[in-house]
Order: sequence, then C-alpha cells, then structure tokens
Amino acid sequence: MSPLITSILISSLSTGTIITMSSYHWLFAWFGLEMNTLAIIPLISKHHHPRATEAATKYFLTQAAAAATILFASTLNAWTSGQWSILHPTTLPVALMLLIALAMKLGLAPMHSWYPEVLQGITLPTALLMSTWQKFAPLTLLLMMFNELPQNILLTLGLLSAYIGGWAGLNQTQTRKIMAIF
Repeated sequence: MSPLITSILISSLSTGTIITMSSYHWLFAWFGLEMNTLAIIPLISKHHHPRATEAATKYFLTQAAAAATILFASTLNAWTSGQWSILHPTTLPVALMLLIALAMKLGLAPMHSWYPEVLQGITLPTALLMSTWQKFAPLTLLLMMFNELPQNILLTLGLLSAYIGGWAGLNQTQTRKIMAIF
C-alpha cells in the first residue's frame, strides 16, 4: 500500500474519532464510528493473506451489526422523545441496546468473542492501532451516557470482562490473543 493511501486512511481514522468524540447528536456519532470502521478495514486487509481477509470480514460484520444497533436505538430514542441527544436516552430498553452495541464495538465481555480472532489474523502494528485508537470513540460515547445507564449493569459488565479476560488469558501463548483478552 502506498504511503499516500496509508496517510489518507490514518487521517480518516483520526477524523472519524474526532467527529464521534465531539458530537452530541447520535447521527453524527454513528457517522464517526462508521468512518472509523471503513478506515481500518483496508489497514486490516493490507497484507493479502487469507487470515487477514477473514479478520477484515469478521471485523466488518461485527462492527456493522453494532452500528446498526446504535442507529436503531438512536432512532427509537428520537421517536419516543423527539431528540437525538446522546446525553439523555429516554427509556431503559434504548439505554440497554446502546450499551450492548457499544460493548460490542469495544470488545467487552460477553460480546468479545470476535475480538481475539480478529487480532490473531492481523499484523502487530494494526492490532495495536485497533486495541487503542479504535476504542477511544465508543468509550467516549459510553462515558457520555454513564449517568443515564443502570449502574449495576455497568458494574456487572466490567466485572465480567475482567473475570473472563483473566481466566481466558491464563492458558494463552499467543501475544495478540493475550492483548485481545486483556
């Protein structure tokens, strides 16, 4: 891949993250998340290898399902309340759908089964990029909604992620899968 294309993809990745992190409107946040997804897929499949293609396909399908859930939940929120604000989800089902979708985008347990497999099929620099930069935007959305979400569900999600990550990492010998678990 030429350096020009790589720099365009990295700047698209940065732009998508900045759009998501600075938006208070669900449609713009969704747009930034999709921009992130579409910018990282060519970086994942840069090396023409069947494992990289499989990783890109798994990543795309998982992220598309999470993005569709975010779009559906935000549309449902706008339908019930008349507003697209990130800060105030109206009903508990909307908040739970958004939490599940953001947990899927972040790779949190129990929606994490795709993450180790994707990281195993890509190069280490791309895995580091996916494990750090790709998490900023969904984590920001989760923190923006923090006061509106049920605290016991967030605590359970965090404890479950720590427990499953620690338990699954005990018998792991591959560095990328250990990065994905923790």
